[in-house]
This record gives sequence, structure tokens and C-alpha cells, in this order.
Amino acid sequence: MERVLEELDEVRTAPEADAVHDLRVALRRCRSLARVMEEVDPDPAWPKMRKIGSKLFKQLGALRDTQVLEEWVSKLGAEGGVVRQRLLTHLGKNEAEERAAALRAAGKFDAKAWKSYERVLGHRARIVAPNSLAAKSLALERLTAARELHLKALRTVKPEPWHELRIGVKRFRYTVESLLPELYESWGEDLKRVQDLLGEVHDLDVLAETIARVAGDEPEEARASWMERIAAERETRLDEYRQLCMGEKRLWQDWKQGLPQGEQLEAAAMARLQATARALGANRGKAAQVGRIAMRLFEELRRVKAGAVFAKTSLNKVMRAAARMCGIGTGLRAKSPQKAARKFLQRLPLPVGWTEPEWDLLGLVVKYHRGEEPRVKQKGYGRLTKEERQAVCAMAGVLRLARVLPKCDVESNQGLRVERSVDALILRAAGLVDSEMAAARVAAGKHLLETVLDRPLIVQGVAVGAKVVEMVRKEEALQVAVVGSASD
Repeated sequence: MERVLEELDEVRTAPEADAVHDLRVALRRCRSLARVMEEVDPDPAWPKMRKIGSKLFKQLGALRDTQVLEEWVSKLGAEGGVVRQRLLTHLGKNEAEERAAALRAAGKFDAKAWKSYERVLGHRARIVAPNSLAAKSLALERLTAARELHLKALRTVKPEPWHELRIGVKRFRYTVESLLPELYESWGEDLKRVQDLLGEVHDLDVLAETIARVAGDEPEEARASWMERIAAERETRLDEYRQLCMGEKRLWQDWKQGLPQGEQLEAAAMARLQATARALGANRGKAAQVGRIAMRLFEELRRVKAGAVFAKTSLNKVMRAAARMCGIGTGLRAKSPQKAARKFLQRLPLPVGWTEPEWDLLGLVVKYHRGEEPRVKQKGYGRLTKEERQAVCAMAGVLRLARVLPKCDVESNQGLRVERSVDALILRAAGLVDSEMAAARVAAGKHLLETVLDRPLIVQGVAVGAKVVEMVRKEEALQVAVVGSASD
């Protein structure tokens, strides 16, 4: 953001091609990083920063495109050619107008607001640490999207798919440059070359369109020679692109191998979600305490085979994410935090390694972890299958009970244990206070969870001191056994 202000002064002094290009690149870096961070951090400063620079960025883009086309016309057109001269006259007039518009936009650029957001966002950007798993997850999402565009572009010679690929590669490059500086040291040169090749292909496509529009009434022979030269230049660059990406270097495979794969995918996606939870304050205080208690309770219910839904290992990922994300609604500052939390998650791109049904379940669990219980008549919940509804009730029910226990003096997940009796499940919680208010809270907190258990759930307190004594006795008994076996 500091670089933008430096380049802005250069453009205001002399809006030459290099100065325009440097300012536009500086703005694009800021805007690209903001778009990435908006997927993790809902702070309004990110879109506001982008909005400040949007008009200037657009005007600079128009000027830069004209300047680049002038370079191509001078390079490809023969001296004295009628098409060449007509194009240069047209572009020269456009450049004068666009230069004036760019200077006006540069003069109106709100540097004071830009500096204020620089201070705010300098702090917010730390939510995703450089070279972290969360950063790699964000980069992998852009790589995946760009690679799909690559495969689509290879099936055609039409300009539109190649233009979309250029944008996809650009987004991937700036994400790596901003968030993965270690990888960018080795990838940067290839990324820049690929982006340059696709950019030149786009320039040539725009030049062909401009000739058809500006010099369409010139003799066909004159226009045909231009189209032949443009096609040759275009094919040369596409051949080089194919060699880089599909020849010996196989860049797409190299980039993919440098980012999380296999078992790392889940950890990377979870790190990305943790960054969002951190941005919204859900990794601190009570929210973090509830998350730890919920995971311990969920694991205990699975251990004692409390119901068919707990045997599904596919729910592990969703439950871990819900335990971390259950407090994000408070940070969204909405009238209905849990509904706002679900809507926020629905707007986020799907993390790599997640399926749409899994992501939908997460949103519903976060929505129903407090407040009104889900009903079949409700739109999102009602369209689920019976098994999916049970999964939502199980995970949201665990979180509801986990939210209640700290209010009843259960301070940590240590000492939480579930046991099976003949006709009930017994949850023993260290520190649980014995009072009517606590009993009422526990009864309300466990209600949703009991709808999916195979028997009633009884919550009993265990004295904290008694628990410590029990642990000490077990440790002493273990030491005696070890000494005895050693003497034998």
C-alpha cells in the first residue's frame, strides 16, 4: 500500500507507459490480496480499500491497454501501411483522452483514507501468516480454479477461455507472491513468464478486435496480412505456454506438488477455517473453551458407541470445524449471530478437500448450536435426509451441551467421561455444580443431543479434588507395577 502512494506520485508527475504500468501493478497487488483476505476475514476494511482504488485502477487499465496496443501496432505494422496509420491515429486520440482521465482519477485518489486503511489492514493481514498452512490452502484454491481454466482453454483457440485463464493465473501468482514468499522464490520466474505469455495472447486478441472495429472498411488484403501476423505471433506464444505447462517442466504439476496434498488437505483447510475463527474472535476465551469441551464430549460419545451417527468417521472433519467456528457469529455483530454465521460460511468459497454436503452440514451445525432447535419445516434443515438431520442434531447437540457446562462451573475438558449403564449414558463432569439452576441449564442443553442418542443422558458432577486423588492413585499403582516387573 505504501508502494501505491510512491507510484502515484510518479504518475501524477509524468503518466508514461512504465509509470502507469508500475502503479497499476502496485494497485493490483493490494486488490488481489484484499480479495484473498476477504475469504478469511470479513472485516469491512478490505472491500473499502479495494473501492478506494477501483476507479483509478480502471482508468489506468484503459490507458495501459491503449499504450500496449500502440506498441504492437508499431511492431507488427509496415511503415506507411494504411491500416497501421489508421490504428495509430485512433489509438493516439484514445490515449490523449485516457491519459487525461487517468490524471483526473489520480488527482482524486483519497490518499488520506488509503493511509488509514493501511494501518488497519497491516494488522488484519497477520491473521494469515506467510508460508502457513492457511496461506497454502488459499493458494491451492486458486491453483485448482486456474487449472480448471487451463484445461478448458486447451480445448479451443477462442479468445475468451484464454482470457479467463490469464486472470486465473494472475490471481494465483499474486496469492503466492503475497502469502507464500518462500515458494515464490522458486516459482516466481515461471509464474511471471506464463502470465506474460497469456497477457500477450490477450493483447493480440484485442488488437484483432480493434482492427475489425476501426479498420473494417479497409481492403480485405490489407486486413488479412495483419490477421496472419497476429495469428503467427499468437500461436508462437501458445506453443511456448504448452511447452512450459505440458512439456518437460510440467508447471501445473510442479505447483500442485508444492502445496498440500492427500492427508495434508484436511489440515490445510482446517487452518484456513481457524484463521477465520481467529479473525472473528472465536479462538479466544469462552468460544475456545466450548470448542475443547465439545470435541472431548464428541469423542467420548463415539468411544461408548452412543448412537449410529457417532460411528460415522466422515463427521470428524465437520465436528472439528464446527467446534472452532461455533463462536464466529458474535464477531459478525448481527441481530441473529447464528444465522449470520451460516450465511457468512455459505458465501465463502468451498475449501479444497471439502464437499458441498459437508460444507452445508457445517453451516447448519453452526446455526443450530444455540437458539431455537432445528425443525423439519425449516428450509435448510428440512431438505436434508434423515441421516443428515441426525448428524446436524448430534453435532449441534454436543455444542449446545458444551456451551452449558462452563456456566455450571465445568472449566475444562479434563475429567469429562461418558459411561454406559444398562438403561442410560452417564456423563461425569469435574466441577459440575449441584443446584437447581445448573440442573435446569443442563436439561435444556442436552435436549437436542438426547434426540439422537440410543438412551437417556444423565449428567453428574465429580468433585475436582476427588478426580485429582483418583489420578494420583492410578499413577502410583502404575509405578508400583513397573517397579515390580523390573525387580522380577
